Amino acid sequence: MNPFDNPISLELQGTHNTPLSMNTHKYSVILPTYNERKNLPIIVWLLARTFSENSLSWEIIVVDDASPDGTQEVARQLAGLYGEDKIVLKPRAGKLGLGTAYIHGLNFCTGDFVIIMDADFSHHPKFIPQFIRLQQAHNLDIVTGTRYRTRPKPYQSDSKPGGVHGWDLKRKLISRGANFLADTVLNPGVSDLTGSFRLYRLPVLRHIITLTQSRGYVFQMEMMVRARALGYTVGEVPITFVDRIFGESKLGADEVVGYAKGVWALFVGV
Repeated sequence: MNPFDNPISLELQGTHNTPLSMNTHKYSVILPTYNERKNLPIIVWLLARTFSENSLSWEIIVVDDASPDGTQEVARQLAGLYGEDKIVLKPRAGKLGLGTAYIHGLNFCTGDFVIIMDADFSHHPKFIPQFIRLQQAHNLDIVTGTRYRTRPKPYQSDSKPGGVHGWDLKRKLISRGANFLADTVLNPGVSDLTGSFRLYRLPVLRHIITLTQSRGYVFQMEMMVRARALGYTVGEVPITFVDRIFGESKLGADEVVGYAKGVWALFVGV
């Protein structure tokens, strides 16, 4: 049951067509990092500019898994530049996985909404205002970016078709195949189940994350499947996914096999 979808809750939440410049919510961005020393200053600058231009309150929680390349030192320098209330470094002792990075970062979020995204510039912050406008217009619990839609769901006019840049044919086929498999088996109601660029209400994310059992790349998929099972409302915004600028992709054969196993586990267990 969706606890936000009842008359009392809707009345307390008020109207949702407020311009971004009048938005009083605070947005917490969780950035998991591992060897992102070169990418981190770029993504932080873009995030800060996006939030400032739209007069939005924000913070960035950097969850670093003991990167050996100096990512944490860069994060500390950025905190000195933007303010420790804006850039919050919360490192961990080792490389513990993507799913647990979000769980760890969530403990330090002070915003009303949480944005999860990659730190490697694959997800451009320019799409965040579209996420927020769609959420406000339809009182959504979750907004997820999609590479595979030509228009938002529910519809809004200020959007271009989604897509992928920088991938070879093999990787595109793997991604399409993974989403087709999950869509066929699980019927999750979203077009890009493997995406990791999303906006959540803070209490919604807390609720779903306590029930999610998967780790690694399957974590994102299970989050959407459970959100649908719990009755939460989900919108989609087309995004352009660009392959990472610096560093190497962390997706390997083990993750592909784990994904297939994860689809089956969710089919049986959710």
